Amino acid sequence: MYLFFSLIPATLWVVLGYFILFTSSKAQGQLQTFGRILAIVVFAIGALFPLLGAYATFAGLSPMGAMESMHSGARP
Repeated sequence: MYLFFSLIPATLWVVLGYFILFTSSKAQGQLQTFGRILAIVVFAIGALFPLLGAYATFAGLSPMGAMESMHSGARP
């Protein structure tokens, strides 16, 4: 479940990275280099969201699952 919800912020970060990359391509000199490096960092942050979402989903780190297991012992 986390995997699907992590795609929303990942999409926003990738769009932001593309905007930074497009804007830096119009610049010159050190500003262009800084823009490219910043875009790479933003793309890396965007790639982390689905990776961490997949980890949380497949590792069973769901808070709903924790609450169900906590209350399952209380049933008669």
